[in-house]
Amino acid sequence: MFTVDDQAAGPHDASLDHERLVLEARDVEFDWARLPFHYVPGEPFVTHVLNVLHLLLPAGEEFFVDAFKKALPLIKDDQLRLDVQGFVGQETIHSQAHSKVLAHFAAAGVDLTPFTDQIRWLFDKLLGPRPGWSPRRQNSWLLEQISIVSAVEHYTAILGEWVLDSPAHDAIGTDPVMLDMLRWHGAEEVEHKAVAFDTMQHLRAGYLRRARAQLIVTPAMLLFWIRGVRFLYSVDPCLPPGSKPRWRDYFRAARRGLVPGPMRFVRVVFDYYRPGFHPSQLGGLERAVNYLAVSPAARASR
Repeated sequence: MFTVDDQAAGPHDASLDHERLVLEARDVEFDWARLPFHYVPGEPFVTHVLNVLHLLLPAGEEFFVDAFKKALPLIKDDQLRLDVQGFVGQETIHSQAHSKVLAHFAAAGVDLTPFTDQIRWLFDKLLGPRPGWSPRRQNSWLLEQISIVSAVEHYTAILGEWVLDSPAHDAIGTDPVMLDMLRWHGAEEVEHKAVAFDTMQHLRAGYLRRARAQLIVTPAMLLFWIRGVRFLYSVDPCLPPGSKPRWRDYFRAARRGLVPGPMRFVRVVFDYYRPGFHPSQLGGLERAVNYLAVSPAARASR
């Protein structure tokens, strides 16, 4: 069970009123046997915008876990160490859950490896370990990795807040198992939204690393999402050959509340560059805790 501690946060937190959670890895399971290919009914574009998460996260969250396991021995704050252990546990389950969605698509004859192999190369090779480097350079590279994870977690927290408050998906009849998976994942992203940032601060990665990482991550994530949706259209067996996503599809879906609108990101992306920023300022924690109390998968995991 998760608990909320109303006492003041530890010294690594920038916000004294940030609620302290005991992070737990919930061993959830999802049954994809009846998942429609377009699980947002009549909305292939929206379905594939959400599907990009499944393309990116298995390799991405394995990278997160590897970096933070290496950071653990460097953490001197007991509470932060517990937070990182909870973060690692949650991210491990996230990676496994999204991998099972990919396996479901593969079993249906949809080959996603041309895209997922590129993502794995990115995280394993381009951003991965540097075994031949000196200890000093490896430590500096670890700080770069932690800063990149913190920048990505800023966006996953925003996405998590959005999916927890997306009544349009309930109204349109989005597949309930997929919706529960996305909301369970989103709620845990909101739960641990400060952990990577606090670790970056604790290890004194520095403001320049923090800002540089976000300057890299922001356009990279936008590019991956655009390329991911285009790729998914190209392998979608339910669409007419040559079908392509259009920007007007995105703005139409955003107006209907089926995908996050651009202003949701514009409003918060620049906050990350403020010297006094802390992820606890994003909010959404109460909604996350409340959802995890009723999530079918989270409840079954207990």
